[in-house]
Amino acid sequence: MKIAFLDEYSLGDMDLTPIKELGEYVGYDRTSKEQVLEHCKGAEVVICNKTVLRAETLRALPDLRFIAIAATGMNNVDLEVAAELGIGVKNVAGYSTSSVAEATMNFALSLFKNTKYFDDYFKNGAYAATEDIFHFGRPVRQLRGSKWGVIGLGAIGREVARLASAFGCEVAYTSTSGAVRKEEYPQKSLNELLGWADIISIHCPLTPATKGLIGENELRQMKPTSVIINVARGGIIDEAALAKALNDKVIAGAGLDVFSREPLHESPLYDLADRYSLVASPHTAWAADVARKVLIECIANNIKEYIATK
Repeated sequence: MKIAFLDEYSLGDMDLTPIKELGEYVGYDRTSKEQVLEHCKGAEVVICNKTVLRAETLRALPDLRFIAIAATGMNNVDLEVAAELGIGVKNVAGYSTSSVAEATMNFALSLFKNTKYFDDYFKNGAYAATEDIFHFGRPVRQLRGSKWGVIGLGAIGREVARLASAFGCEVAYTSTSGAVRKEEYPQKSLNELLGWADIISIHCPLTPATKGLIGENELRQMKPTSVIINVARGGIIDEAALAKALNDKVIAGAGLDVFSREPLHESPLYDLADRYSLVASPHTAWAADVARKVLIECIANNIKEYIATK
């Protein structure tokens, strides 16, 4: 059985042995759209993270029987055509809950403590050049006593709520699906949550209902001292509106791990008046080494389950 992994780079330098030992393995660092057919040719199992498998591609691969998605999102595969052709598709969920939740806390702490600014102040020689023991160039705030609003109380949102509570924050949430259920945290409408919270963190999926969920009007409902964190999907926040809100000091800061286009080549977020108002990372909130190890094990298990049903 031939197994082809189309975008190995997406897992970094992790050991892929649990997958490789399951069949005749061939791995590609990256696969362009022009290379997809060539790289998938003759493979019974294809593994992909972000490489797109469109309808016409699937129809041109008679040997393909199973697609193992190396991520939670499945929008890179035409699921309807895969089902029509009898091609199994399975993703991996839950492997990065702790990693993403911890990244969310890191954003909040970095913004509240102004970590980037004070690190630069030390490293650029400003601290060595002064007689002052202390420097109060930017505010230093504490999480304890703050109000934390969670948008999307799924597995990650719930873990963030637990961690925020452990830091002494008051937590509330809003459901983007409209579901009303019994939770240990109070539920608020989105508008109410935005005006109430000192910290907003986003953990909902990108759907037609959540695309552009946070725009200019929503940002203006937030406190001028508040921060917003997005570790879900980039399209949920209007980035131009966010850049304007940061420049106009409508809100105090933002933490972003995801963007409307990845990589983000051009954006007003690169030209902020106050560069310390934004803390950003290149879609790595999920990528703790432990999380990636679990992801590889889950991919291997999904392939094993497919093999068992042949």
